[in-house]
Amino acid sequence: MLRKVLVANRGEIALRVIRACREMGIASVAVYSDADAHAVHVREADEAVHIGPSPSSESYLKGDVIIAAAKQTGADAIHPGYGFLSEREWFARAVRDAGLIFVGPPAEAIAAMGSKTAARALATSAGVPIVPGTTEGLKNATDAKKIAAQFGYPVLLKAAAGGGGKGMRVVADQGSFKEQLEGVGPRHVEIQVLGDTHGNMFYLNERECSVQRRHQKMIEEAPSVAVTPAIRMAMGQTAVRAAKAAGYVNAGTCEFLLDAEGKFYFLEMNTRLQVEHPVTELVTGIDLVQWQLRVAAGEKLPFRQEEIVPRGWAIECRITSEDPANGFLPSTGEVTYLHVPTGPGVRWDSGIEVGSAVGLFYDPMLAKLIVWAPTRDAAVARMRRALLELTVEGVETSRDFHLRVMEDDDFRAGRIDIQWLERRLPEILGRKPGNESVRVAAIAAALLAERDRSARSLSVASNAPDTALRGADSLDSWKEAARIEGLRS
Repeated sequence: MLRKVLVANRGEIALRVIRACREMGIASVAVYSDADAHAVHVREADEAVHIGPSPSSESYLKGDVIIAAAKQTGADAIHPGYGFLSEREWFARAVRDAGLIFVGPPAEAIAAMGSKTAARALATSAGVPIVPGTTEGLKNATDAKKIAAQFGYPVLLKAAAGGGGKGMRVVADQGSFKEQLEGVGPRHVEIQVLGDTHGNMFYLNERECSVQRRHQKMIEEAPSVAVTPAIRMAMGQTAVRAAKAAGYVNAGTCEFLLDAEGKFYFLEMNTRLQVEHPVTELVTGIDLVQWQLRVAAGEKLPFRQEEIVPRGWAIECRITSEDPANGFLPSTGEVTYLHVPTGPGVRWDSGIEVGSAVGLFYDPMLAKLIVWAPTRDAAVARMRRALLELTVEGVETSRDFHLRVMEDDDFRAGRIDIQWLERRLPEILGRKPGNESVRVAAIAAALLAERDRSARSLSVASNAPDTALRGADSLDSWKEAARIEGLRS
């Protein structure tokens, strides 16, 4: 078993790994930039090392500094989380060359699957069905148009080294490479795989990731309403075949397009833990992070494929510091109040607390709200309830956007595809909330008002000359609360 693990990341994923280490009796080391000096993950780790200024290029992307921190603290392994250095082949190789364990796939597997064109070529050689297209990068728009004419429109342009949906564009016709495709499209369905160093590779079934804005996932769920047991087995076996062809070890994800006829096509492999891994954990009962650590330590996976079946339904909402009412513009500030939903089947993966500073240096995701229930209908209802309970003050969040999606008839019926949110977003954001949402908003506003009245009373009792000023501040707080609730309604 590993003795000490350095977590080369920040926020909720760093905290997730730190907690897994604690449960397993493994010491943890956090790293942090100037901006994260007071972050939750820094406090919760057994040790913490400062690695540089706030910009990620000067801190979380400095592989040599991170490896030096691991050496300095006596860590025997580095967990990269996701993002930052998690899919950098050179970093995985440098960690290994330094005599440390990289908690993830071998550098060679990252290299094989890190390039989208190389991954397609490898998948083709392994007999994995891929979306018709090129296995080599295109030089310019002229070449792209020639290939598009050969295969037929619509086409999807994707950056050869892109990840996380970045660099993807749907092209409807030759007239414009910028127009968005209209109509029903395929679903984005991915398969979680997990392999060890003893030759075992399992698929942990699918995740539905079709609710996307600008090719960035917003809501994920497991299983998918569009995947039958037969399709699940076929996609899973295909993902295992692709992973084995790359010499893959540890946790990874194969992404597919799934059409209305049940045909699926390989897109790419993400050689890391995914943001949405909790939904798989909840429906399979398998702790992916702990098994990442165990596999890295050389343990053998004890599963049997036929026993890994989805039980119940899980949904995840990515709560971001973005303002849906203003084009999802990023919001910055300090978290001044936080009420986290609880109750049966509710999970909150977060790296924020009251007092946390939210800036522009990093990804806007504040937390992940995940629920589990026996059925999809029950899971949607539970997520809606949890979203109604969630309160974050000090920064704008995507909470209300998620709430309105949960109340959308198409979403509740599972009628979604990768273009669904782009088509429906104006209508979803413009819809008035239901009576219960209005009631909850009114209660929240009343509680805020009562809090402000209490603050004014304390102000009068403690320092009478400041009463006018403090009253003005309270009035501003009330106006702010009213504005927020007005946006929600």
